[in-house]
Amino acid sequence: MTHVVTESCIRCKYTDCVDVCPVDCFREGPNFLTIDPDECIDCAVCIPECPVSAIFAEEDLPKDQRHMIKLNAELALLPGWKSITKRKAALPDADDWKDKTGKLSELVR
Repeated sequence: MTHVVTESCIRCKYTDCVDVCPVDCFREGPNFLTIDPDECIDCAVCIPECPVSAIFAEEDLPKDQRHMIKLNAELALLPGWKSITKRKAALPDADDWKDKTGKLSELVR
């Protein structure tokens, strides 16, 4: 099993989670973070760090977010999605988006 970033992260991209990851499994896209399932060691230290509760253990994913398992794996392999290991500022309008749902159409690859 691995951990999965859900739609809640889209257009927010808070990076508190990357500071605590012991294996640097997060990858950064234009408006979303993903977890590389081949790198994640299931330590779960990232879960409480996420201010929008976007990270779940795969077995705990809400049913409406199951599609994010495959999407996290796909995005982690994209050439432009590089490893992120240090916290940086969230997106400028993250606070406007943090409580919105159904953001998949907003994802920029």
